[in-house]
Amino acid sequence: MENRYCVIMGGGIGSRFWPFSRNNRPKQFLDFFGIGRSLLQMSYDRFIKIIPKDHIFIVTNEIYVDLVKEQLPDIAEENILLEPTRRNTAPCIAWASYHIQALNPNANIVVAPSDHLILKEDEFAQCVNRGLDFVSKYPALLTLGIKPNRPETGYGYIQIGEDAEDNIKTVKTFTEKPNLEFAKMFVESGEFFWNSGIFIWNVQTIIKAFQRFLPDISNRFEENIKVFNTPEEKHFIDENFAACPNISIDFGIMEKASNVFVLCAEFGWSDLGSWSALYDHSPKNKDENVTQNCKALLYNTTGSVIAVKGEKLVVVEGLHDYIIAEADNVLLICPKSEEQKIKQFVTDAKMAYDDSFI
Repeated sequence: MENRYCVIMGGGIGSRFWPFSRNNRPKQFLDFFGIGRSLLQMSYDRFIKIIPKDHIFIVTNEIYVDLVKEQLPDIAEENILLEPTRRNTAPCIAWASYHIQALNPNANIVVAPSDHLILKEDEFAQCVNRGLDFVSKYPALLTLGIKPNRPETGYGYIQIGEDAEDNIKTVKTFTEKPNLEFAKMFVESGEFFWNSGIFIWNVQTIIKAFQRFLPDISNRFEENIKVFNTPEEKHFIDENFAACPNISIDFGIMEKASNVFVLCAEFGWSDLGSWSALYDHSPKNKDENVTQNCKALLYNTTGSVIAVKGEKLVVVEGLHDYIIAEADNVLLICPKSEEQKIKQFVTDAKMAYDDSFI
């Protein structure tokens, strides 16, 4: 256990969940299921069972430090890494890796987003334990692949190759979110798994990958290697993090490296990235409607999600497959089939008015 570490990435905005997810309180800090735990807290609860508490790190934007401390009071302040600006997942993971290397050069690390839903937590724990054992023996970049149960266009896909160990395969290709026709072909072939965005590797393996594929990041960190795990580290990050390229770990490393493997799994996973994903994983009434912690009277309405904060009564007549969501000063009414436009709505609201609606 002394070599096991976890990095939970919690700095995103979650704009596809607007208007619930806002700049000052994005979706990872929200309790979507009315259970008294946010998505971030659920992620922490998941890992505390298999990773020592003082080996769990949260990487988030510095504007969320108070939210993290409020929701995870058990986390030590030095285990909260505060990004001064958003630079996607590769710089985030690089910083966490160099920080952990300074603590333990033999560390095996699981990296996970803070906003995923996992229904079968025992199976998930078994997969993570298996993956940590694998990367402790081999210089592998391991990702968890989820067996698809539908042709989903909102996820990336991994094409599997040859067997490495039982349920661990080499990776042939990564494919970003495909159109429906390709998604159907992927699922029917049996060769493709959803890319969960959960990674496992030894700290030396991932740092070597940064040195090879993203030297713009690694060179900057290598030149100042002695600052990590010292009082000077945060000042260095504040001065240098913004200069890192804005790039994802998938595009920057995983799609280019030859030592990438996938652990094929089924543990009830969803990235919970949209209102439709929330709808799919929520209990429904006889008309297949979902109401999120609100009072509603629904007439001739089916397949819709109603999420309205506050005490007001929501009365709906004659809507089918819609999203009705209200939070603070924004009301959204949108067909589920058009929810990919929500990001554009957020951009338009910011341009037409100001940040108070974002």
